[in-house]
Amino acid sequence: MGRAYQNRKESMAKTAAAKTKVYSKYGREIYMAAKSGGTDPDGNLSLRGLIDRAKKDQVPSHVIEKAIDKAKGGAGEDYSAARYEGYGPGNCMVIVDCLTDNPNRTFGDVRLAFTKTKCKIGTPGTVSHMFDHCAIFAFKGEDEEAVLEA
Repeated sequence: MGRAYQNRKESMAKTAAAKTKVYSKYGREIYMAAKSGGTDPDGNLSLRGLIDRAKKDQVPSHVIEKAIDKAKGGAGEDYSAARYEGYGPGNCMVIVDCLTDNPNRTFGDVRLAFTKTKCKIGTPGTVSHMFDHCAIFAFKGEDEEAVLEA
């Protein structure tokens, strides 16, 4: 077998991991859009936009169909939106919107991120009364440390 085989195997595993990450992200987003606005792409504009973006990013059609079928039948995972509010460094106000299948685990992860940076997490409504929804920030990072640094 040799070293060339090992290099090729590692390269294929790295590519497969990146694809899996993208596919699962689109699967969750399509599931939530279909669950909230209907499973017909002609009647649900956000679902149609997500499907177009997924196709542009070369997500296989069976991943898209599986997410829509899951939203139709209600079987399997059930994702819900969660919002956490608090005060960041320098007492700046922070709102974190999450998509989760396990609210308890997500709350623990968000609380850990707040406490690592010596910040305070608040109750719902603590910060949101001061804001209007205008934009979404998305960070590209290889790991969560890079995102937290940004």
